[in-house]
Amino acid sequence: MSTDATWLAGPASPSSTAALPTHTGPRRADGGGTGNEGDPGLPEPGPRAVGFAVGTRLDHGAGLGRTGLIRTPHGDIRTPAFIPVGTKADVKGLVPEMLRDLGAQAVLANAYHLYLQPGADLVDEAGGLGRFMNWPGPTYTDSGGFQVLSLGAGFKKVLSEEFSGTGDTTDPRLRMQAVKASRAVVDEDGVDFHSHIDGTVHRFTPEVSMGIQHQLGSDIMFAFDELTSLLHPRDYQEESLARTHAWAARCLAEHRRLTEARPSHPYQQLWGVVQGAQYEDLRREAARTLADMEVEGQRFDGFGVGGALEKENLGRIVSWVCEELPEDRPRHLLGISEPDDFFAAVEAGADTFDCVTPSRVARNAAIYGPDGRFNITNARFRRDLTALVEGCGCYTCTHYTRAYVRHLFKAKEILAATLATIHNEWFTVHLVDGIRASIEQGTYPSFKADVLGRFYA
Repeated sequence: MSTDATWLAGPASPSSTAALPTHTGPRRADGGGTGNEGDPGLPEPGPRAVGFAVGTRLDHGAGLGRTGLIRTPHGDIRTPAFIPVGTKADVKGLVPEMLRDLGAQAVLANAYHLYLQPGADLVDEAGGLGRFMNWPGPTYTDSGGFQVLSLGAGFKKVLSEEFSGTGDTTDPRLRMQAVKASRAVVDEDGVDFHSHIDGTVHRFTPEVSMGIQHQLGSDIMFAFDELTSLLHPRDYQEESLARTHAWAARCLAEHRRLTEARPSHPYQQLWGVVQGAQYEDLRREAARTLADMEVEGQRFDGFGVGGALEKENLGRIVSWVCEELPEDRPRHLLGISEPDDFFAAVEAGADTFDCVTPSRVARNAAIYGPDGRFNITNARFRRDLTALVEGCGCYTCTHYTRAYVRHLFKAKEILAATLATIHNEWFTVHLVDGIRASIEQGTYPSFKADVLGRFYA
């Protein structure tokens, strides 16, 4: 890598799909395959288009990495790809045109938050999530399972301690707290929770989650699952996994019913979520169960890898899962955005990623650069009239200086968060684009060494 981080300068790979091999894609909800059985490749773009094709395979690491293409009714997603998070139908501080210009291929929103505010029925009336937020490309929605248990069940403190590294996962008191917090709201049918907005009581079941996500109209949605953490003991993990798989089957049945009830709407892909915490046998069992699951002719169009993952074991756990999943369906790793995690996950077979971190830390003046993260409010940037990152092609770096962005933060101007978020999302999107390009060009090992060698120096 050159000293000016040329991978940040612009698009990292061509948009052509000609190099992708053909294969039969996932089955449609009506049981008719991809909608293009005369051609074993991807279906032509259209309201019923669903498919995934593997491109270049990565001969590095676990041997599971690959490039590919996900086809949706609202456009294609070239993988590996980072999907910015627009929790409440917006990436905070940005308008959709900014997302398009920084290179985002899709956006992920949150079913829990949109159910509470403004209501999934209103989004449906507006024409679906994309039209409601004026985003023309593909959209993802999560099931709300994480938020129901972390926000609605008062479980946030336990999760925060665990993910921040301040909680002792071997402490029996913390483990008991985690189990009690779960069992207080979870039963075999669904989850009761309190709104974090006004305290009102609500209930999610697999059928409710599917109904909300169908109303939201996302191109890719996730099955309702139970979140567990590393604090939960083995016996609870097993109990939870069985419940998640029962819910997954109910999600498939309800997804098929709702798809048939709304024939004028574009087809929405449903991806199952693989849980199992840090246990290899549970992760592999979960992956096999969801891969083989079929209800009334409906199967999962792709898969998410969920739950708490120990950073040092992330690649190993993802590889356990991807070794069991079918090659012809895409895999999404929920909630990661650190450079080393991207490389580990891609090598282990993950195709797409999402995380709130790039925009969240941007609002606190933290800026991503090829030499690591830095805080733009530091005094040394007061008179620095260079770009946030020299050579970066984002709007912020091509129009503004470190001194100016620092001034905005110090003056508490709203524009500060917008300019910082543009840059951080650009950095993250283009980092994963760079990984994709390096796989296609056969330069992955050197690209990885250059990126991680600089970022963590």
